Amino acid sequence: MPTPNLQHVEMHLLLEGVFQMYGHDFRDYAEASLHRRLNKWLAESRFPGFSEAQGPVLRDPAVFQTLLKGLTVHVTEMFRDPLAFKALREEVIPHLRTYPFLKVWVAGCATGEEAYSLAILLEEEGFKDRYRIYATDIDPEVLTQAKAGIYPLKELQKFTQNYQKAGGKAAFSDYYAASFDLAMLEPRLRERMVFATHNLAVDANFGEMNLVLCRNVLIYFKPNLKARVLELLDASLAPGGFLCLGQKESLDTTPWQKGYQEIAPRSRVYRKRYE
Repeated sequence: MPTPNLQHVEMHLLLEGVFQMYGHDFRDYAEASLHRRLNKWLAESRFPGFSEAQGPVLRDPAVFQTLLKGLTVHVTEMFRDPLAFKALREEVIPHLRTYPFLKVWVAGCATGEEAYSLAILLEEEGFKDRYRIYATDIDPEVLTQAKAGIYPLKELQKFTQNYQKAGGKAAFSDYYAASFDLAMLEPRLRERMVFATHNLAVDANFGEMNLVLCRNVLIYFKPNLKARVLELLDASLAPGGFLCLGQKESLDTTPWQKGYQEIAPRSRVYRKRYE
């Protein structure tokens, strides 16, 4: 029997300790990207190895927060994958207009750009005060950034291009104010948002959502955790509601495939069938 790589064993002991101590379960994250992020965190830390890091991580929440920041991925932008938002606007919104009140969950919202994109879309489509967006993430630090709604001004050119490709109906500059090198989103966009910490690996579902976005999150999970999260999303979605995944994610070949219909080929926007 081959001898296990010692560093590999140390990594998994650290992740087991993190789960037991903090309830954050990274044990079923895809190994290649997980190991890459762990090694990057270790190289930037003061610890010579994972065994030496384990005690401080488990005993000091501040040290654990640095590990959490290193392990979580927060790559996002406003109206990311514009064609997906265009599909929401053209194919999903007409159905959602029939509801007296709309409940939306953005799972893995990171620094909030996707949640604000939805708020802009819903405002332009006339929902006004008829919706609530629940934006959640595992990392409380990025949620603090999300609540602030302040982004580097240099990113706004890309955001503006995405907005236009997604079928935006106004000037994107109407939604923010520039100050030096920062862009501050209009406070009204936050009025119907709830930001909260939520761990997809271990926490409970959100009940009776009409629209759930969990985009570019499942790609970081092993099959067992991916199945657990899809079950959670399904349990959170009301019949007739819509589920949006990332472009590299799909319900194909999963137990949930028969319970959903993709609204357009390769859109990764699915409608839950009525039973």
